[in-house]
Amino acid sequence: MKIVGLTGRSGCGKSSVSAFFRAQGCACIDADQVSREVLQPGSPCLPRLQNAFGFDIVDKNGVLDRRLLANRAFATPEGTRQLTDITHPEILSRIRAAARQAETDGCALFFVDGAVILGTPFEKECDRLVVVTAPYDRSVARICARDGISAEMARRRLDAQTPEATLCAAADYLICNDGSLANLELQCRSVLDSLRKEAHETNTTDDPKGN
Repeated sequence: MKIVGLTGRSGCGKSSVSAFFRAQGCACIDADQVSREVLQPGSPCLPRLQNAFGFDIVDKNGVLDRRLLANRAFATPEGTRQLTDITHPEILSRIRAAARQAETDGCALFFVDGAVILGTPFEKECDRLVVVTAPYDRSVARICARDGISAEMARRRLDAQTPEATLCAAADYLICNDGSLANLELQCRSVLDSLRKEAHETNTTDDPKGN
């Protein structure tokens, strides 16, 4: 089974691409959703976060005050690194478990949809990287509509992210979301066909009889 990282900057339309792959029967996991799950009540990350950032970040019901955590964690580079060191191993553990299950289920491809893959430890675990791009102004408009923020705030968010050129340089496949939905789906289908062909050729090479 090949693990495929699916990434792109905010507002690029990555979720639409992921939805297309799911609709084609592909196994997909949303890494951003997993990152939220590891902060839910009962997560093994919470006690460690309390030790690092204060016991008051979790209320009596075990619910994390995300804003308070963010204020403290992102106040310094050391705090940000500490937050990452605590949460990322649990995130990776859950993604790997899902990948093992997908392989057990006989999936040839396993997509990991994540805003931040490039430059993380998980990048090395991806056999292929698919990057979704979009025109800057169109991304700004999508962010504004999705999150209800001003264009200025959307631009700040985009400008703080990994440059598109850096993502493109690392990509094995590019999907340019600069046209209609039909055009986007056409590109998605082409990428998926190529990935499935790769997976099939790998399996055939490993087993010359095609078993």
